[in-house]
Amino acid sequence: MQTRLACVKSKALRRLTRARARRNESAPTPANLILRRSQTAAAQAQMFSSTATAPPYSRANPFPGKLVVNRRLSGAESAKDTRHFEIDLTGWGLSYEVGDSLAVYAMNDPQLVDEMIHALGTTGDEQVPRPKGPTTTLREALLRDYGITQPTPKFLKAIIERANSSTLLKDLLQPKRKEDLDRYLWGMEVIDFLNEHPSAKFNPQEFVGLLTKLQPRLYSVASSLKVYPEQVHFIVDVIRYESHGRLRKGVASSFLAERANDVPVPVFPSVAKHFHVPEDPNTPIIMVGPGTGVAPFRAYLQERKAIGARGKNWLFFGSQHERCDFAYGEEFEAFKKEGILTRLDCAWSRDQPEKIYVQHRMRDNAAEIWKWLDADGAHFFVCGDARRMAKDVDATLRKIVQEHGGKSFEEANQYVEKLKSEKRYKRDVY
Repeated sequence: MQTRLACVKSKALRRLTRARARRNESAPTPANLILRRSQTAAAQAQMFSSTATAPPYSRANPFPGKLVVNRRLSGAESAKDTRHFEIDLTGWGLSYEVGDSLAVYAMNDPQLVDEMIHALGTTGDEQVPRPKGPTTTLREALLRDYGITQPTPKFLKAIIERANSSTLLKDLLQPKRKEDLDRYLWGMEVIDFLNEHPSAKFNPQEFVGLLTKLQPRLYSVASSLKVYPEQVHFIVDVIRYESHGRLRKGVASSFLAERANDVPVPVFPSVAKHFHVPEDPNTPIIMVGPGTGVAPFRAYLQERKAIGARGKNWLFFGSQHERCDFAYGEEFEAFKKEGILTRLDCAWSRDQPEKIYVQHRMRDNAAEIWKWLDADGAHFFVCGDARRMAKDVDATLRKIVQEHGGKSFEEANQYVEKLKSEKRYKRDVY
């Protein structure tokens, strides 16, 4: 059994993490939970205010920021809900650099918490241990202390051991059915297993022991303190999708988009020294940031404009449709007119029959990229999807070096690795 569960952790749960499956807000609601929900909503601000009461602020004691802007960037026709958020940090005296990230300490969906408490057959007032610190009520622990969406191997094992009938899950744990198990677990959440196996009983203390600590979500900072000294900006794709007949939501993205307007938003910066702009303001930079990966480059351009940097700036941006997915498009066009943004090349994957991505725009401009890198000493930055985009961009960069630098395959790879060692090729991918 332990070997089989290891398979769950190594493959299926990685997919769950990438998918960030969330709960269905349209699911039927037991009538006796309505009062609880109103009480929960009223208590949110008080609960969050206790996360950080006084400086010094730290990861363990995050600053209670105030969400002051929640604006949709994507158009009505877009398949994505891309949001621009601004958090007021007045009173902190925060210091961060462009290229850093922001850790957001979100709260779980109160509806999901209430449904989970109902499925467990508890009141939510029972005392349970927290990952750190004194005990608290089950409801509060599920709201802000524990990850309650992704099933852990310990939880799956407990379901198999306690449920009267878990034949399908047992069968899927056979080594020969790994792919079937992956497909089955994709988008499945803890609440799904509780509802499907009501015979599996847990007391509140046992149940939280099967969960993991709720982790903060990291978002690339999209603003410069030199331009917005008391704020931090970031861009987020709000995660919503259907799976197993239920609407799933991203924990942090849905919290920010739907429930953060009237409660403190605990935040703390995450330093990314490897992704800071060059110290020399005259150094040219090439930035590749499709989708929300453009966030740090908005900050770079704000910073370089504020300090009067004379280095050239080249941005490659990409998304599905120009008319509804050009995040910060007006700002980038303004930077271009002002001479801050030397070049702006965009790739729209769905505006023509053939799909065009940022690596294709790089190929179109291969000779100029090589000149910027080799003759001008440019730094090359990439931010965004690690699974495909970053790999394709890396392969394209190596091909450009090989073809336009007149190098062999091995020499091109050595050249790119030297860029990395000299901190001229920097990536923030996830």
